[in-house]
Amino acid sequence: MPSFKYVAYGKDGKEIKGSIEAESQEAATAQIKADGLIPTSVVAAGLLDKDLNFDIGGGGKVTPRDLSVFCRQFVSITTAGVAIVDALEMLADQTESKALKAAIMDTKLSVQKGETLANSMARQGKVFPDIMINMVAAGEASGNLETAFDRVGVQFEKQTRLNALVKKSLIYPIALMVVIVVVVIAMMVLVIPTFSDMYADMGQKLPWITQMLVDCSDFIMTKWYVLIIAVVLIVVAFNVFAATKTGTYILATISMKAPVFGTLTVKTAAANFARTLSTLTASGISMIEALEIAGNTMKNVIFKDAVLEAKDKVAQGRPLSEPLKVGKVFPNMIVHMIGIGEETGNMEEMLVTAASYYEEEVEVTTQSVTALIEPLIIVVMAAIVGVIIMAILIPMFGMYEIAGEA
Repeated sequence: MPSFKYVAYGKDGKEIKGSIEAESQEAATAQIKADGLIPTSVVAAGLLDKDLNFDIGGGGKVTPRDLSVFCRQFVSITTAGVAIVDALEMLADQTESKALKAAIMDTKLSVQKGETLANSMARQGKVFPDIMINMVAAGEASGNLETAFDRVGVQFEKQTRLNALVKKSLIYPIALMVVIVVVVIAMMVLVIPTFSDMYADMGQKLPWITQMLVDCSDFIMTKWYVLIIAVVLIVVAFNVFAATKTGTYILATISMKAPVFGTLTVKTAAANFARTLSTLTASGISMIEALEIAGNTMKNVIFKDAVLEAKDKVAQGRPLSEPLKVGKVFPNMIVHMIGIGEETGNMEEMLVTAASYYEEEVEVTTQSVTALIEPLIIVVMAAIVGVIIMAILIPMFGMYEIAGEA
């Protein structure tokens, strides 16, 4: 039977954490409520722990994962009959993110003064994204605030899942590249100097590959600071270039066209777009406003421009599928599915189907990328080390031949 971790409040207002076994999350929640507790978080044991989270220490940045937990907890508390102000205070007390904690407390104070929840959240800078604020505003207007929080909570959960998958596809090759650099530097600093002294005593001309290796070793040993300065300058230059409009578009294009990783970029963007648009339209937000918000959430500027341009065309009365097809940025399948949704009147359902499909595609592609990159990097690492070893041994073979002739 599955195990679920939960956070709940007792009748005395004290926080209680624990685990429970149940057939499903709904069954676990019902069992916790039957025990006289108010559950604020019920998740499958280990499920979220498997996702990579780089916001170590509960620092300043509020992650989609923080927001998804906040939304789920808000729904659980308010559904139990707790007032919004009290619910916000309870959530602020238990959140691990300092930035989110401060934003929730400020939101609570604003609500106490008579502001709507959406307007209060909008005052918190960029802590609460536009999609969340607009969903909350729609929920308040329709009287379905819990439904709005539940939908946006699902949105953030899916976003967290996708972000974790992409990070996992990158972390292993990056780790192997770091190992390669460390191994090469260690050989240059510790191994090559020993053989370099021996070659100098031999007094014979070294092969070009060995001489190049010795020169590199000497450079690293004597002018290591030049390498550090060069690396710093490259990083700074890259960041400056990436901040320019031209650099932004060039890097966006590279991320879409790059071998192996380009496919992952496109499918991730398609999944995020479909999920965000479906979440917004399901809450009663107009298509034009939903496209505006969805476009601004796209990380890749090329996809962002494509969505915002489509928004302008929709505002002119044209169907969404038409500008998306002309733009040739999104995959053909999602364009066709949106077209079918427009023809049948089931746009929301088709967007959810498209989002689920591309989320599965991202997971499959991530596994394929990892499976392809691992042996490739190992081969590269073996080739580099092999060349270094060969450069070391060639002069030694020459020395043995000279000694044999003598």
